[in-house]
Amino acid sequence: IPAYHTAPTRSLLSVFEEDAGTLTDYTNQLLQSMQRVYGAQSEMGLATEQLSRQLLEYEKQNFALGKGDEEVINTLQKFAETVGELNTLHSELATQMADRMIFPMIQFREKDLTEISTLREIFGIASDEHEAAMVKYSRLPKKKENEKVKAELVGEVAYSRRKQHQASMQYYCALNALQYRKRVAMLEPMLGYTQDTTHGCGPTINFYKKGIDLVSKKMDSFLGSVSSMTQNIQAQLDSEAEAMRMTQRELLSMEDTVYMPDRDPAPVNRTLIQKAGYLNIRNKTGLVTTAWDRLYFFTQGGNLMCQPRGAVAGGMVLDLDNSSVMAVECEDRRYCFQITSPNGKTSMILQAESKREYEEWICTLNNISRQIYLTDNPEAVAIRLNQTAIQAVTPITSFEKRGEGSPNPDRAKPGGMQSSSGASQKTSSAAEPEDLIVPGTPIQFDIMLPASEFQDQNRAGGRRTNPFGETDDDCSPESDDSLLQQVFAVRFLGSMAVRSGQSQEVIYEAMRQVLAARAIHNIFRTTESHLMVTSSCLRLIDPQTQVTRIGFQLQEVTQFVAHQENGRLMGFVVEGRDWSKEGEEGEPSFSAFVFESNTEGEKICYTISLGKDIMEAKKDPEALVQLLKNMPLTNEGKFLLLDSETGSTANGGAPDEESEA
Repeated sequence: IPAYHTAPTRSLLSVFEEDAGTLTDYTNQLLQSMQRVYGAQSEMGLATEQLSRQLLEYEKQNFALGKGDEEVINTLQKFAETVGELNTLHSELATQMADRMIFPMIQFREKDLTEISTLREIFGIASDEHEAAMVKYSRLPKKKENEKVKAELVGEVAYSRRKQHQASMQYYCALNALQYRKRVAMLEPMLGYTQDTTHGCGPTINFYKKGIDLVSKKMDSFLGSVSSMTQNIQAQLDSEAEAMRMTQRELLSMEDTVYMPDRDPAPVNRTLIQKAGYLNIRNKTGLVTTAWDRLYFFTQGGNLMCQPRGAVAGGMVLDLDNSSVMAVECEDRRYCFQITSPNGKTSMILQAESKREYEEWICTLNNISRQIYLTDNPEAVAIRLNQTAIQAVTPITSFEKRGEGSPNPDRAKPGGMQSSSGASQKTSSAAEPEDLIVPGTPIQFDIMLPASEFQDQNRAGGRRTNPFGETDDDCSPESDDSLLQQVFAVRFLGSMAVRSGQSQEVIYEAMRQVLAARAIHNIFRTTESHLMVTSSCLRLIDPQTQVTRIGFQLQEVTQFVAHQENGRLMGFVVEGRDWSKEGEEGEPSFSAFVFESNTEGEKICYTISLGKDIMEAKKDPEALVQLLKNMPLTNEGKFLLLDSETGSTANGGAPDEESEA
């Protein structure tokens, strides 16, 4: 498949173009020197001396591509020495000099160098046409698509790409051939000039017989070696040109589908740890207006880089470590995703060219965000994580149970079951995943109904079945205890029914299955919320409307824990009642909720633990007084929490300052 004109290719192309420009300048200077030799016969000595000096200047040109120049430099130095000795030439040699020295150089300049300039203009026009076609294609709406218009734009993109590809190959072939032609063009005129001077017949031999005899004896073997060298270079050029022509014919014979966007048949690679390609980036041009620019992006270590057009190297755009990457709905464009920094202050929206590129970019950036690239063998780690993700969402009945002494592959997966204490390790080693969560349990990836709709359902009459643990109890702001009111910015990842509410291992297993299901089913979108922790309840609040999406009484939260490896992950288990089962109070049911936070999950867990302590202390006035003595308070009588996220999220303060709870 032909490669597109990528930024590294453009960087290499600029080097060749710089070399061609330098060669053009040098050729013009050398030709002027030859014309002076031809035209100024009365000053032949001075002109030849100048030519000798000019030949030595080739070594000082500092060509960007200097392969093979060593032989040329040595040969030109030898010629410069010989030309210095032949400082006077007879006027009868003017015709031979014009035919064999001046004409080849003029032909090289007018044919080869002019061809490079013309092909460069053609290539530029083709690139502009392709760019314009891509702009039209990128604006295709995802709704109410007009298949006729879409087909026309796809055909236009394919035609412009083929045209650009053909122009670029002709341009590249000419630039490559120039590297051989310039070596021959430098040597061929001087070879003709010297041969004509030393071996021609006429007044030169009569006037300078002794000098010519001396020079010819010194130059015979040298001129023979120079002739052989130019013939070898010409043979290399012919071989290289034929190989390039064969490649060109092969590439141009491919079907138009190769050039069509969003037609890549290759499967999505979810284990990449580096990626490069063109993306559209959204830039704000006003308060409500935006513009899209098509730029070349690539990853380097843990950084996202961008290389503008015309630049030799790229610059860093964003540090991807611990960043958040998710798909977004963006205006009327397809394949858009958003990258957000860990602190949430920096974000950018990008658009991929095709669905495959869109999915691979999201997977790659998420892999880099998890810092897989810092491991000893990042490729193997990425493959292993993808394999364990596939296993995580496969029904357990399709796998043979592992032996007691066999290793647990889930421990390599972020979110895998791990414990810190000896007692919990013993419990986790005995508990299988099916003992914690029923195989095939559905996962809810979004909170669909706001609190108002839950209330509408309750007013309709009857108690509802609650598979995900939502509570019908009142958890309004008026009922929140004034001693504790802490807000954290979180992203809801998923919830699912579990079998037990008394073990932290069930939360670890829920984390593993939720993350694995998102990876396998390509679910990148998350629900942004504010998690408010008080001494009476937990509330999940919509940050835009301030509507409570869901709330839980604190006594219903039976377990809560942060992930041991990924500190941004935390989860809790809520106890509810399944009213569909027989019984006056309903059967107890448990649901695990998994969140990702901008701060450490331990801070959220600590705040929940503090809320439970306050709730228990309220039962005993003396215990509440003792708790108040042990905890610092603000002037308003609230608990003062240090190093929390409310300074930046709830209260608008700086992240490093103390924040009120």
